[in-house]
Amino acid sequence: MGEQTQPHHHLPESSTTTQPPVIDTPALPPTQNPTSSKLPFRPKKTRKLSAVTFSENPNDKSLESTTTTSTTSAAAAATSNKKSKVVVQKVIRVLPKITARALSCKGEVELALRHLSSVDSNLDRLIKLHKPPVFDSFQPPFLALSKSILYQQLAYKAGTSIYTRFVSLCGGESLVLPEAVLSFTPNQLRQIGISARKSSYLHDLANKYRNGILSDSSIVNMDDKSLFTMLTMVKGIGPWSVHMFMIFSLHRPDVLPVGDVGIRKGVQLLYGLDELPRPSQMENLCEKWRPYRSVASWYMWRFAEAQGAAATAGAIVPVDASASATPLQQLQQEQQPSFPQQQPSFPQQQIIDPATNIANYG
Repeated sequence: MGEQTQPHHHLPESSTTTQPPVIDTPALPPTQNPTSSKLPFRPKKTRKLSAVTFSENPNDKSLESTTTTSTTSAAAAATSNKKSKVVVQKVIRVLPKITARALSCKGEVELALRHLSSVDSNLDRLIKLHKPPVFDSFQPPFLALSKSILYQQLAYKAGTSIYTRFVSLCGGESLVLPEAVLSFTPNQLRQIGISARKSSYLHDLANKYRNGILSDSSIVNMDDKSLFTMLTMVKGIGPWSVHMFMIFSLHRPDVLPVGDVGIRKGVQLLYGLDELPRPSQMENLCEKWRPYRSVASWYMWRFAEAQGAAATAGAIVPVDASASATPLQQLQQEQQPSFPQQQPSFPQQQIIDPATNIANYG
């Protein structure tokens, strides 16, 4: 049997090269006819460059539809983003931020009153009934905090007596310093009327000063949230004491003592609420007062005091007026005087804070 040679396909006539024999190797498929209905084989690199899968059917319109849909979605997204940006810019222009300074700064209380009158018509009527508050007293933070501890749970006269003896033991208000307080034993403090518990509170405050956790300068420069956190770490100083210290010693403009019963009562009367608002509701009810909630709180104390004094004195309101008038309108009709420096007359025992002259209802 003679040798068989592989057939040659489409070889040029000028070629004289012969294909060597191939044993046990399948023959290569013949080149497809260009007129075939199938698309020619596409190299892999073409697939890598393509973002979509090509169909082998030339009549398939899915590629065109997909491309059109993607283009439309991208255009819609771009339009949507553009509209959103425009809305955000409008909101920023409508709601400018008001920056408040310490209430002891010149003209700041007047700015606060104008702001409060513009955002709350009920509070505006109350502001017109009372003289504006004054925030001009200042004591070093350590002295003010020590004084707050000494007056806790004491009547004003008893607290003043103990505080006077304490200042005398230190050698004067200017010498009420952490080092001086730490030099006194609990027994020495007990001899001037300070209980063992309050002695531990004073020593804890002085120790935090000595260890560098607190200082007069850091307290003055802290933001409200950090200051509240740091001061409530001191034994014997709770949220109410911190709020009073922030308002009347540091003159912070935007403090809302949500747990103070006097302020809650004032808010109830101001808005004609059926029940005393809970501390958790106070933030929402008084949100419009920002950034001067300290000043608004002062007016809530005055309002609650005036109503308490009227109730204790048995003030009689005409029947036709009480049927429709709110407590604020009744107060306007009766022309109640302001009580900026007078002890409240609620029908219950109160403890007056010496630095603020505000009743401690908490």
